[in-house]
Amino acid sequence: MRIDLHTHSTASDGTDTPAELVRNAAAAGLDVVALTDHDTVGGYAEAKRALPAGLTLVTGAELSCRLTAAPEAGAFEDAAASEGDSAGVSLHMLAYLFDPAEPELARERELVRDDRVPRARAMVDKLRELGVPITWEQVARIAGDGAVGRPHVATALVELGVVDSVSDAFTSQWLANGGRAYVEKHELDPFEAIRLVKAAGGVTVFAHPLALKRGQCVPESAIAELAAAGLDGIEVDHMDHDEATRARLRGLAAELGLLTTGSSDYHGSRKTCRLGEYTTDPEIYGEIVRRATGAFPVPGTGG
Repeated sequence: MRIDLHTHSTASDGTDTPAELVRNAAAAGLDVVALTDHDTVGGYAEAKRALPAGLTLVTGAELSCRLTAAPEAGAFEDAAASEGDSAGVSLHMLAYLFDPAEPELARERELVRDDRVPRARAMVDKLRELGVPITWEQVARIAGDGAVGRPHVATALVELGVVDSVSDAFTSQWLANGGRAYVEKHELDPFEAIRLVKAAGGVTVFAHPLALKRGQCVPESAIAELAAAGLDGIEVDHMDHDEATRARLRGLAAELGLLTTGSSDYHGSRKTCRLGEYTTDPEIYGEIVRRATGAFPVPGTGG
């Protein structure tokens, strides 16, 4: 089985519609794909309707979190970024197979989404102050019906020739955490996110925990505390982790009793990663499904 547990559609900041995403996943030879748009379940219905035969859909979301009471910084912290954000460290929590109608978690997702437009507008304002001829209308056009976020602003910078690629916009020069045009947003406390997802019957996996080029990362001691609070796993095989980082994360997962996943973090044409570029072991996938009680994987019937 080929299993990719981290993808995005136009419901957030991907370029494939949910229907295109599942069709492309099947064409890429995947057996299981998880739709994990940022802070929204808006793509579920379309993805389910279009699900090809032979492909299983795992419903999920990537929750925006901020750790504000981290333990003493350890070896996992990016020293180069440690001067950036004094209000804590942003991180993403993948939530799988939770009940999307559970009211408390739904309310928190809505709070995050409601903050996205004013945050993006504030980033546009900062960029204009830096001399970039970006407009809100340009960013809104790029975002379309999706939940607007930094990748849409980054795409505008590419269109304007300010940077060569979306990833080049995620630096301290521009949009990285603590960067010149960075603006904070409403984010969940990760310990609260774990509690909410579990209450909704879901499973939690810390997304790309050591993606140093994205900015400051949480220390190893914080991951241990998250594990003690019920975190189920960490995403190890990811394009932003080199081989040494993956080995370190596997050792940490073994020490803490965490599941390890692999995923593409596919965003369509917005990023260079391909569907199925990294995958999750079928036994790990089976354990995620076993632990979930809020929802079940959806088998494709050729819709």
